[in-house]
Amino acid sequence: MWTSGLISNFGSFLTLVAVPVQLKDLTGSAAAVGAIGAVELLPLIVCGLYGGALADALDKRKLIAWTEAGQGLLSAALLVDALLPHPAVWPLYAVAALSAALGSVQRPALDSLWPRLVAHADLPAAASLNSLRWTVGGVAGPAVAGVVVAYAGLGWAYAADMLTFAVSLAFIVRIAPSPAAHEAARPSLTTVLEGARYAWSRKELLGTYAVDLAAMFLAMPLAVLPFLADELHADWALGLMYAALPAGSLLVSLTGGWTSRVHRHGLLVVVSATGWGLAVAAAGACGNVWLVLLFLTVGGGFDMVSGIFRAALWNQTIPDELRGRLAGIELLSYSVGPQLGQVRAGSLAAWAGVRTSVVSGGLACAGAMGLLALCLPGLMTYDARTNEHSVRMRERRAAAGRAVG
Repeated sequence: MWTSGLISNFGSFLTLVAVPVQLKDLTGSAAAVGAIGAVELLPLIVCGLYGGALADALDKRKLIAWTEAGQGLLSAALLVDALLPHPAVWPLYAVAALSAALGSVQRPALDSLWPRLVAHADLPAAASLNSLRWTVGGVAGPAVAGVVVAYAGLGWAYAADMLTFAVSLAFIVRIAPSPAAHEAARPSLTTVLEGARYAWSRKELLGTYAVDLAAMFLAMPLAVLPFLADELHADWALGLMYAALPAGSLLVSLTGGWTSRVHRHGLLVVVSATGWGLAVAAAGACGNVWLVLLFLTVGGGFDMVSGIFRAALWNQTIPDELRGRLAGIELLSYSVGPQLGQVRAGSLAAWAGVRTSVVSGGLACAGAMGLLALCLPGLMTYDARTNEHSVRMRERRAAAGRAVG
């Protein structure tokens, strides 16, 4: 599973760079590039929630395999469009929407599978290792994509993405089956609402969702990076800009052993989200491309710290029978924000300028974190050693281990 994610994620980041570049070339509009986030929003919401219910009710491996195959077909569609004498714009939006739908169905199954395999005390370190596969692809994919798109063409980027999905699928089918529990309910609106009610009863969980939504909506700069590279007269650095955020995340992942010694997860979530916003604002304010890359890297590091401790809080406190549905809600918290953030960044850049969009978003993020810290005392005081839900899950895992022994 880890190797499969590493391979497919590398290819996905090739497309993450290629699609905005192609839209920029076809339309010349920052708003058109930002609109990618808008077309992905509804599929993310609907399929994320229903995908969580599917993850609790079906064999997780089969669900992951079928959605991976579908993603490969979508990459093939992008390749066909790119090879046309006059590529059309609409397929880019259609594929973005369908890809968001498939990814939203797949991600809850992925996120709910690996906590079954890891000891309770090791979940924070495992979250760091699990994120490593995403960040490695996030560093290498955009860096390679910048070169491939500039010198070989968009078609090669889409073809490589399609190939990575095929290789990834070959690894997925080697994963042991992971069937649902015998008492698992059929996926329905009722089961989705059951997960939502549980999330609503956990104010520290709601706090993590709110922090991530605000941070990504206000400060995510990806939609305007092609235009920022233009302003800096550094088209050669576009791939590096896309790679800088995951590069910072990678540095944190590689040194993530310290995360197991931290117990105030909520506090770290808020502090690191504040650092993310300030780093993005600094990147937008710089006129030197190397400083921009530095601050984007720092921002990516802060974002990874926030992600590690959000995942630790989730996985150490949520019962296994609700894990898929809660993973669907979590997907919304860390995916809807970036999609809306692309719309915000692109629209504001078209109206007030690229740098204004980036700087104002980063500063607004830092300010929002201060307000959320005041409004979310349960999140700020969360301690994995004493939280009732964490203690209950720790005891359940220990009892299950003794029963197996």
